[in-house]
Order: sequence, then structure tokens, then C-alpha cells
Amino acid sequence: MLLDIVGTRSFSAYKGERGARVHWQDGDRDMLGEPGPSSRRASRRFAVEKSRTNTGAALTIWTISEENSATTLANENSNNTSSPTGIFFEPEREEEYACGSSSRVPSPQIHIHIRPGLKRHRTVQSPVTPSSPSSFTTISRMISSKTLLPTSDSASSRVRGASHIDFKTATTGVAAKAMRNELGRLVASVQDPATKKAFDTEMQSFFDLFTRYLTQRAKNEEIVWDRIKSPAPEQIVPYDTLPKVNDPSFLNKLAVLKVNGGLGTSMGMTGAKSALEVKDDMTFLDLTVRQIEHLNTTHRVDVPLILMTSFNTHDDTLRIIKKYANQQLRITTFNQSRYPRIHKETMLPLPKNADDDKSLWYPPGHGDLYNAITQSGVLDQLIAEGKEYIFVSNSDNLGAVVNQSILKHMIDTQAEFIMEVTDKTKADVKGGTLIDYDGNIRLLEIAQVPSEHLEDFKAIRKFKIFNTNNLWINLKALKRVMEEEGMELEIIVNPKNTDDGTPVLQLETACGAAIKHFRNAHGINVPRSRFLPVKSCSDLLLIKSDIYSIQHGQLVMNENRLFGTIPVIKLGDHFKKIQQFQKRFKKIPTVIELDHLTVTGDVYFGRNVTLRGTVIVVANEGQRIDIPDGCILENRLLSGNLNMIDL
Repeated sequence: MLLDIVGTRSFSAYKGERGARVHWQDGDRDMLGEPGPSSRRASRRFAVEKSRTNTGAALTIWTISEENSATTLANENSNNTSSPTGIFFEPEREEEYACGSSSRVPSPQIHIHIRPGLKRHRTVQSPVTPSSPSSFTTISRMISSKTLLPTSDSASSRVRGASHIDFKTATTGVAAKAMRNELGRLVASVQDPATKKAFDTEMQSFFDLFTRYLTQRAKNEEIVWDRIKSPAPEQIVPYDTLPKVNDPSFLNKLAVLKVNGGLGTSMGMTGAKSALEVKDDMTFLDLTVRQIEHLNTTHRVDVPLILMTSFNTHDDTLRIIKKYANQQLRITTFNQSRYPRIHKETMLPLPKNADDDKSLWYPPGHGDLYNAITQSGVLDQLIAEGKEYIFVSNSDNLGAVVNQSILKHMIDTQAEFIMEVTDKTKADVKGGTLIDYDGNIRLLEIAQVPSEHLEDFKAIRKFKIFNTNNLWINLKALKRVMEEEGMELEIIVNPKNTDDGTPVLQLETACGAAIKHFRNAHGINVPRSRFLPVKSCSDLLLIKSDIYSIQHGQLVMNENRLFGTIPVIKLGDHFKKIQQFQKRFKKIPTVIELDHLTVTGDVYFGRNVTLRGTVIVVANEGQRIDIPDGCILENRLLSGNLNMIDL
């Protein structure tokens, strides 16, 4: 039955001969029964459901808290309780008795005191034994969002206008409470007070992300495809329309941030990916340092380099940057968050202690940048130094260099956020894209796309551009957003398996999704030369080849390359790991005239090999192909029997 309790602050419930009843207080009057909807003013809605079990009758109390504007409630136990559907609240407590339907349940069975405000104090009374109605155990908890210590409970919120109970949302509260309890135990395992405080803050951020995920899952929230439109012309500015600028005075307002948290595991690396040698014995980090040092010395400016590391790469990065001590630039590092992996079945964290093995934790994507740069104090430090803008990019994107034209455009248009996008090719169909959603510019990632629209998302005809993750952000605007509204970015659910096969979930966010929070935010369609990532050994072969040379840390295309295009290179699984790649190429081939290369199977390249046009090399299973030193392959297909066929 559904009741309107008018103006009440507490109620209790029991089951008598005539079924479930609610006892409540209306001012000084004690009320019993089912009050009619005589007044909707200040109404608190409760539902009491009676259900039957094999052992007797069960009584479930459902309630809505009086906090804010959305509703989540903690469940006192995790019993599976059937319920009506529709409203977003959950069982406060279920008491079960081995008795017939005519047996009395002690009254009062449960008292719930509801108090407005950010904190709620709940007193739950339950009988020690069914036969002793006067004996009670009282459990008190203070519910607060400020800490994750074991005495905490999940925060509540309120949903208006609903009229039924949603069981899926009820179980969501169970999962939230169980997660919060486990996180409290993790926090309690830290002994040092300062470390404990920082870890508690980090786990609170994770819990906020987790509860947002539960809410979205319960409501089955997904993007409405019919509301997606291509961006308006003013939302995507062509790079070619920007005036060419050579005014270094603006550079003193700029800082450069590289996302440096990746391990490069897809390429078989175990350390920081930025430490991989990519060209002329220089690493990603070497090239970045050389770029910014050249910028500072040439224009006599002070552009600092900021490195956002993860717990996987932080120690390696600190060790590597020692060699830059005498360079003409300042390097600052800060660590992004470390979140516990979630067991897919139990929805509980894998680690049991804060210092458990690294494999049980994960960095929550580059969307954590905003929280991490704020919590670390780096944001305030940059603003205090007079920095107004920050250029963010991935450390493995060798095309992401400081561009004065884009910086000047940002200043002139008073844009608080600019995302560099570039034209999509068949190789980029999975990349996130900018869309117009209800008149607002937003980033759409493939993980957000409903399964029935995946092919639509990959279609180049509708989504012509994709996100390079080169971002320009106004620092003062970022501080305002973090202080006034926070950064609620779309959640990307990344399913994984541990080494022992345990299925886990990683909840991640993308930093480009923040575009919706900023004023005058838009995209700039840049040349492909500003997007040169190294995600695989196929990319690495291209960067190492004679297609590019290095000038002051920047990649420059060989002037002998016709039409300014880059060849398509596809290396098979035998070349997937960096160790295999290095073993199979005695020397990087000459590819200045190459259009397309595909290699599969057990293939080895000798020295001074030249590849031109379209070259396909296929070694069948159990066979091996050795391409001899000095060999020239032009428009050839080379198969396992070494037959060479004109294409």
C-alpha cells in the first residue's frame, strides 16, 4: 500500500491480524492506519509492502529521505525483496518472522527519524527475539559525505513525482552501501594520518563515480540517438581560417601538460610508455623536453612542462626527468588518482588493503585530470604564477606541439575550452567525435553509443571528425567549474580480466567530455599532422622511417614525400610486441615511396630493404619468410612459397 504521511517526522510499522499497518505521528497526535491524501503539502511518501516467505510473513519498510533533489537510500540488508516498480528508493529494513499470518509483529518494529539537511541520523530498533517485544537493540549511524571511514553510510537524495518502487534501483542502494563499507575498511587500513586523509579523499572521489554509475545503470540512462546532430558551423572552426601568428608575448601565459600515465602494455612494455625510444635514440619524453626547451630559449619565455603520471609510471618518470636538470625548462609532476578495480559479479573492490598489489588498482582515465590537478595544488600554483592557459595532450602524440595561432584564437574569442579535431579516416572509426546535443556541444565516445547505432557512429558520412585529445583550457575557468559545479563527466565502463581470469570493471572518464562545462567552447579542425600517436608497432614503424625527420623535437615530413600523405602500415600479431618488432627488422626499411604495407605471419626484414607502392607479405602458418638485405619490393605480393606476383 502507498501512504501519504503529512507533516510527519517519524513513523513505525507492524503487522497485525488485518495486515501491514503504519503508525506515525502528526504533530502531537498518534495516528494509525492508512491516511488519505487530504493534503499534498509537505507530504512525505512512504510505501509498506507485505510479502510472504516459506518461514512466515515478512514486512518491508520503504522510505524516501528529505535530502536535496534525488533519492538514494541505504538498505539495511541485501535480501532480495520483490517490489512494485517505478520510484527510486529502497528498503530500509526487512524483518522476517517464522509465524502465521495472524501472528503479531512487535510494535514498534522500526523507527525511522527523518531530518532535513546534508546529514541524516537514523535509529533502527529491532527486537532481540520475536517473543520479547519490549527488548530492542538500537543502532545509530551518522550519514555524511565527508568521509569513508567505517562509520559512514551512503548519502541520500530525493526524487519527486514518482509513485512506485523500482527494484533495480533498490538493489543499487545495496551495492552502494556494500561498496562504501569496503572502502571504509580500505581507508582504515592506512596508518599514517596524512596518507590516510589523502587516501580517504581519493576513495570518496571513487565512491562518487561508482554511485553515479549505479544510478545510470538503474535508470538505464543512455544517449537518445534522435537528439544527436552534427555540430553547427560555429562549433567547429577550420584551422585554415586562423590568422598566422608569431607573437611570443602570449606564451608566458601558457603551460603544457602531457598525460603520462600509460604503460604501453599493448606494445609489450612494462614501464612508462613515454620512455620508449621512438626516433634517433630519443624517447617521447626527450622529444617533448626538446620542443619546450627550444620554445623557451628561442622566444625567451617561461613555458613550464607539467606531467600527469599514474601510480604505474610515477616512479619511472621521476627517475627519467633527473637527466633534464640542466635544461631550460621547469618540470612539475603530479599523480592522478588510483582507484580499486571492481569485481564484476560482487560489485566490490578487489583490494582488501590500501597497499595491495598494483594489479588490483587502475588509473581512471585522463578525465581524472581535472580532479587530480586541483587536489594536487598544481592548478592553484599555475594561476599564482600568472599562467592563464594550459595545452593538454597525450604523451604519445608526437604531433601535439604548441601552436601560437590556436592560442591567440583562444584569447581573442574568449573561449574557455578548445578541442582539436581532425578529419576521420577508416582507421579512426572508433574515435570520439563532437556532436550537437540539444543545442550544446558534447563529446560522444563509442562506449556511450547504443549497440544498435554502432555502425551509424562509425560511418564517416555522418561523423566526419574525431577528437585528437589535444585540448586548450582556460585555467581560471577550470578553477571556477571545479569550485562551483564540479566535473561530472560521462562514465566509460571498461571491462577487463585479471591475470587469473577474474572479470572486473574499470570506471573511467575522458577529459574531452569536459567541453560541456565551459563557456564559448568549440572545436578546431586541425591538419592530420597534429595527430601522430604511437599506439602500436605499426605506428612506430612509420615514425622511425624516413617519412619523418626531427627538428627541435618536432616531427617534420620528408620533403621528398609526394602529396604530403602518409602510408598505411598494418603489421600482424608477430610484430605486436616491441621486442618482436625490434628482432624482425634488422634495419627500418626505406618507405618514402610506399603507399600501403601489410605483413602477416613469421616474417623477417633484412638491411637496406626498400618498399614502394603496395606491398603485401604473407607467411602462412608453419612457414617463414626472410626478406634479404638490399631487396626492393614494389607493388608485390610475397606469399609463403616466395612467389612474387605483379599486382
